[in-house]
Amino acid sequence: MKHLLSIADLEKDELFEILKLAEKLKEERYKGVVTDYLKNKSLAMIFELPSTRTRVSFEVAMTDLGGHALYLGWDELQLGRGEPLKDTARVLSRYAHAIMMRVREHSTVEEFARYSTVPVINGLSNLEHPCQVIADLLTISEYRGDFKDVTLAWVGDGNNVCNSMILAAALTGMKMVVSTPEKYDPNPEIVEKAKEMGGKLQFVRDPKEAVKEADVIYTDVWTSMGQEAEKEVRMAAFKPYQVSDELLKLSKDDVVVMHCMPAHRGEEITDDVIEGKHSIVFDQAENRLHAQKAILLKLLGKENEVY
Repeated sequence: MKHLLSIADLEKDELFEILKLAEKLKEERYKGVVTDYLKNKSLAMIFELPSTRTRVSFEVAMTDLGGHALYLGWDELQLGRGEPLKDTARVLSRYAHAIMMRVREHSTVEEFARYSTVPVINGLSNLEHPCQVIADLLTISEYRGDFKDVTLAWVGDGNNVCNSMILAAALTGMKMVVSTPEKYDPNPEIVEKAKEMGGKLQFVRDPKEAVKEADVIYTDVWTSMGQEAEKEVRMAAFKPYQVSDELLKLSKDDVVVMHCMPAHRGEEITDDVIEGKHSIVFDQAENRLHAQKAILLKLLGKENEVY
């Protein structure tokens, strides 16, 4: 595991090792254990897009682990003036021990990783969001015990988080029911990859049908960063896909609701649901911290020091 650009970069055993490690690190933080597993290590964080959870969780993760994180805005680097990615990658590789990137195009993080001599982490691209989904798996395991017999219903846009979750479901054995409007399906190559991995996938246009047997309902914004020009069209297409109390009544009594945030309350999810008894969105957000600590330790070969 040299880089983490996609959930598909992980073998099943590696994914479960990261989840186990995240559980241990979360326990240590709650007990107030001071650690220095990444003492004298630095993480360069490159942001082409704004961030709350990704930036803060990675920065706190490095601090908690005894290391240091540097925030590098795209336009604050020479990248903003046209320096080739391959040059920046080779230079930063000589300064930092790992690099995390939040970018528009997935090809950007792929090219950067080709030239980097240190681990590169995809903190979000238009194709995948693996760090988010690893935190989501940690959250699901906390509420469901494991992934056996768990059905996750994705309601809304077949976006980057959906793509990563499709691959994660295949690795963990969860069943995933995807409910999206026409023209907003997840990436077909990722769907095919998940099927090759033995993924249990079902596609249902009607969200009411999709949530009937769901243990988990997951939604995300209808208009992601960079899609603002499409907002009016998207709002019309996604209107029937709102996660509301009415939709939850069609699912199991103990269903949990997930959202990777930021949430547009009143659009893809109602305020009542996000603040209600089924919501676990803030546990998800917290688990970004613990999951990313585990990812960093795994990539930097320090996971054995935790045990």
